[in-house]
Amino acid sequence: MTVQTRKADAASGTDAATDVVTDADVAVVGYGPVGQVLAILLARRGWRVTVVERWAQPYPMPRAVGFDDEAARILAAAGIGPFLDKFGENSRDYAWRNAAGDTLLHMESAADGHCGWPQATAMYQPGLEATLIERGAEFPNLRVVRGQEVVELDDRGDLVEVISEDADEREHTFTARYVVGCDGANSFVRESMESSLTDLGFFYDWLICDVVLDAPRDFRPNNLQICDPLRPRTAVSAGPGHRRFEFMRLPGENIEELKRDDTLWRMLAMFSVRPDNATLERHAVYTFQARWAGEWRKGRLLIAGDAAHLMPPFAGQGMCSGFRDVANLSWKLDLALRGLADASVLDTYTAERRAHVRNAITTSVRLGKVICVTDPAAAADRDAIMLAARDRDGAAALPMSTAIPLDEGLFRQSGDGTPAGPAGTLFPQSRVADAEGEGLFDEIVGLGFVLLAADDPSTLLDDRRRAFLDGLGTRLAHVLPAGTGPGAPGTGGPGPGPGAVVDIEDRYLPYLAQYGATAVLVRPDFTVFGAADGPEELGALVDELARRLRAPVPATG
Repeated sequence: MTVQTRKADAASGTDAATDVVTDADVAVVGYGPVGQVLAILLARRGWRVTVVERWAQPYPMPRAVGFDDEAARILAAAGIGPFLDKFGENSRDYAWRNAAGDTLLHMESAADGHCGWPQATAMYQPGLEATLIERGAEFPNLRVVRGQEVVELDDRGDLVEVISEDADEREHTFTARYVVGCDGANSFVRESMESSLTDLGFFYDWLICDVVLDAPRDFRPNNLQICDPLRPRTAVSAGPGHRRFEFMRLPGENIEELKRDDTLWRMLAMFSVRPDNATLERHAVYTFQARWAGEWRKGRLLIAGDAAHLMPPFAGQGMCSGFRDVANLSWKLDLALRGLADASVLDTYTAERRAHVRNAITTSVRLGKVICVTDPAAAADRDAIMLAARDRDGAAALPMSTAIPLDEGLFRQSGDGTPAGPAGTLFPQSRVADAEGEGLFDEIVGLGFVLLAADDPSTLLDDRRRAFLDGLGTRLAHVLPAGTGPGAPGTGGPGPGPGAVVDIEDRYLPYLAQYGATAVLVRPDFTVFGAADGPEELGALVDELARRLRAPVPATG
């Protein structure tokens, strides 16, 4: 699963692409889940990463309570796929009910989503963070400095000087090629960039209660939104053994009164949760907000996660969006650091991710405006509309995610500048087999750029284009029909050759046929760069990738 890269010289601190001497290749400010995933994705590519985290210890309480199947795929790419069930479980279903108990909307989470993982996973965040921290500790090139706060950033053009301050107000200085701020809503890195903010003015206060039940209880539905104008409220899984309950602050209600113990337990009693059958792990009042930064990169400074965007929780996309940010950014930083792409490739990070989070935020706000209704007449109108839609359309499938296809960025474009075919969409993941066994596509084929084809990809490329893709660490996968070799137990016969995988769930050959293609080129963040039909079109596709990266294609030998 490793990606071959040309690494920096760890002994000298000299970057392999530019010969600039730095203490680190990338400095990450903030070590929450988004910073943890970014640091791992960079460290596993061989880069020297220094993380500066202001808090001396990890935050011990849950905040986010779930992630989608694309986020699970990213976490698996970070190396913790085998451990997801230790702190996560399939969310199963999600229902909205009105005050009378009528079901307005009911959705099911598929066990195998578009990315091969459950469509929605409920998780206990401290367990996720502990697993990511343990994974990060496996990399000798990943250094985490806790108890220091970054107070100054000096972008000198070819490197950034980072100055941090410890609890005793002593200053510490080091240099890095790039700095990425994963430092939350009040991001110092974002302020240093002087990035603009778009704020939708969506502000609602909600009381959040995290609870551990004394005895297991089967909740039906497992996740419930009660659209009651007298008190909008939520009950959801927060991972194995944990539940979260949320209650909206009503107009004119005092926040301090809302946080009183007697108020908390009176609220929780609506869900039959009492001091004699549950332990209140934490409670807090959060103000839900909806905003995003205009600029995500300025020179060698970049931002990701809550530093770049905040959204209400109603679509469950806050942390997921942060994971998408760093999956997108990490491979582009890798190519820029290796000298295999011009630094301008980092500008596509802003264009691609800002469009995605803008959609996630506006979707969350639309859902919130439906949920946060406190006027009884308006709630009755809402209920009538939703009940009519339910009766007309029946049960709904859980949407794949709020991650819309890209319409701007680094992918194959048609003559009018729009995406060509599947370009800009999320490449699916299902189970495949090779001569050694079977598993999810990413596990069997590997990570990084992937060229998947219905014929042996090595025979479709000339030497110079093959050398270019090899330089990027591209995985070549020849997909064979279901029933070939080990993909069909008991059929016998020779197994597939090197680089060949059997489409045991009959997913990839129909995918190629759907787009009239014989090959598809996939980026390291699982986004399709483009598809091609035949060697000539594939050669043009590879040339377009080189052009978009501003990277030279090796000359014919």
